[in-house]
Amino acid sequence: MKNTIFKALALSAFIYLPLSVSAQKIDRKAVVERHQVQVNKLDTLSSLSIGNGGFAFTVDATGLQTFPDFYANGISLGTQSEWGWHKFPNVGNYKIEETLKDLESHGRKVPYAAQWNEPKRKKEASDFIRQNPHRLQLGNLGFELFKKDNSKGQPSDIQNVSQTLNPFTGEIKSHFIFDGEAVDVQTFCHQQKDIIAVKVKSNLLKTGQLKIRLRLPYPTDKFVDAGNNWKNSESHISKILVSSQNHATVNHTLDQDQYFVHLSWNNSGKLQETAPHYFVLEPSKSSDILTLNCQFSEKNIAQKTNFSAVQNNSIFNWYNFWNTGGAIDFTGSTDPRANELERQIILSEYLTKIQCAGSAPPQETGLTYNSWFGKPHLEMHWWHGIHFALWGRIDLLEKSLSWYKKALPTARLIAKRQGFAGARWAKMTDNDGGETSSSVGSYLIWQEPHIITFSELVYRQKPNRQTLEKYKQVVFETAEFMASFAYFDKEKGKYILGKGIISAQERFKPEDTFNPTYELNYWCQTLKIAQNWRKRLGLKPNENWQKVIDNLSPLPTKDGLYLATENAQDSYTNPKYLTDHPAVLCTLGMLPETAMLDKPTMKRTFEKVWNVWDWQDTWGWDFPMVAMTATRLDMPEKAIDGLMMKIRTNTYLPNGHNFQDGRLRLYLPGNGGLLAAVALMCAGYDDCKTQNPGFPKDGSWKVKWEGLEKFF
Repeated sequence: MKNTIFKALALSAFIYLPLSVSAQKIDRKAVVERHQVQVNKLDTLSSLSIGNGGFAFTVDATGLQTFPDFYANGISLGTQSEWGWHKFPNVGNYKIEETLKDLESHGRKVPYAAQWNEPKRKKEASDFIRQNPHRLQLGNLGFELFKKDNSKGQPSDIQNVSQTLNPFTGEIKSHFIFDGEAVDVQTFCHQQKDIIAVKVKSNLLKTGQLKIRLRLPYPTDKFVDAGNNWKNSESHISKILVSSQNHATVNHTLDQDQYFVHLSWNNSGKLQETAPHYFVLEPSKSSDILTLNCQFSEKNIAQKTNFSAVQNNSIFNWYNFWNTGGAIDFTGSTDPRANELERQIILSEYLTKIQCAGSAPPQETGLTYNSWFGKPHLEMHWWHGIHFALWGRIDLLEKSLSWYKKALPTARLIAKRQGFAGARWAKMTDNDGGETSSSVGSYLIWQEPHIITFSELVYRQKPNRQTLEKYKQVVFETAEFMASFAYFDKEKGKYILGKGIISAQERFKPEDTFNPTYELNYWCQTLKIAQNWRKRLGLKPNENWQKVIDNLSPLPTKDGLYLATENAQDSYTNPKYLTDHPAVLCTLGMLPETAMLDKPTMKRTFEKVWNVWDWQDTWGWDFPMVAMTATRLDMPEKAIDGLMMKIRTNTYLPNGHNFQDGRLRLYLPGNGGLLAAVALMCAGYDDCKTQNPGFPKDGSWKVKWEGLEKFF
């Protein structure tokens, strides 16, 4: 079997790797495998995940999801997919229109879908719409462990843990002692199907002390859903549809939604429902080895497969992943932060591949547990996805770009309702592009240009007519909204953004806010890109777009510094405005140097922010953003210092997750941001002449890289 695998891998390398990559100087396997994750106890923040981009499965130290309640407040033991969503019955017949609140903007009243605390009906409507639909926790697959006295095993009974995640193969290998007996587990995920494969070796199988449990939770209406709501058993239905000695199918129905769980195993056994939504597989006692495949599916179609097939599929596909696209090696560096940064890079590549590479924008906690009811935040799609393009994995970014066409009808409706042209993208959304009421999200605008940025990055790597035709609709309708949203102020003789917005730094009231520096520059840059797309397609420039480009307000300044927004003249003296995202730095970093921007002013602004910001009150992507700005300002020491700043929200756990706080124990925009920043720090940007522009030149960093792409 091993020879077959290695032959297949060799063939795949020959087929898939371009010539520039096939003769690598970097030993990619060695770099990846020196950052295998090692776990030696039941640590609730060291849970490990496997997945395929649209499905993920997170395990505890036993290799399965044996102790979900124990892990609930850590990296919880989730099983989530991009297709698994649910709605509570809308018994109140609530509609998004009930949440609308008018705001004076653009010389008129503009309706926004807001959150309400009163009156009662409006609060109920806005709460229901925020909570629905929500992403489902599909099921909990774990061990049932019994001591010799027939008492059930507890977390404290798990001894001598030795667990390893190998990102190069996608394998989790777990070893532990229970009741004096060794248990060895291998866990894999199929890379095209939502299938988990498990191999267990233990004498506990022969004694009947080890069984497999499948438990199906009910969704919550809470901000967080850790997948362990065992209440509400009467509100959903679980039943065994098919059962034999080697296979069973369970159907789970929740109101109007349903899905299926298919189990297959190698030796005889029987799956029984021992309590509502609680199923136990008791395998034959004839062998000390059990192999089990578990498939979660939207339809009642079971894939015929076995443990070895899923194992081979995982090894084969992860080999291809790591041997294509970018790679970075810091061997020989003397800076003590180098090895830790390399670890964060490898594990961030792994985590974003399994949790952010699906066919829709991911939620901020990926496919592990629900935050914000499991809904994606579209402004975060930049941080979730931009790195795929910069790391030479543009196809992984493109998988989620098809979502924008799916969401286009709702985006058009929002724009039309508000009196604008084109398509206005919802901030907090769902798999179908639905709109959500929000006291913040409804007023954000920095998600609007993202699809133009994404499309341009695709074109840079696939510069053909097919790319232009594929994305022109979303590019042009986005540009139509952006030009329409810019309001011409007759007194200033300039187009302004706002009032009626909240900037990326979510510290400003929509009633007052206009002309945020970052958003102004983003508007200018991406409208120019949209005009260039018209030129590539043989079309005339759009006159309205050009009027906005030529007459957009200048970036607001005071005392030689860029302000957060034009209305915040106290941007650097009001303590409230020195918290949250220092988004003014996005103006150069996430964005290239444009004609609107003065680089010396930006450098002074960077230094001011560096010195006065309350870095304890920040988010995980702020540190990569700082590094990107420093890189473009030719300040490599600050780029590294910013990227590796010792702040709680810049913590990377042993499993690679970016920890924020007790609510957000993982935060994938931080991981994606890290990868985007490092790519810029290595490969640079258009017209950059400096080698490795984001790394100090004092000899403390030895930076070897390949397969990365320049940014704008």
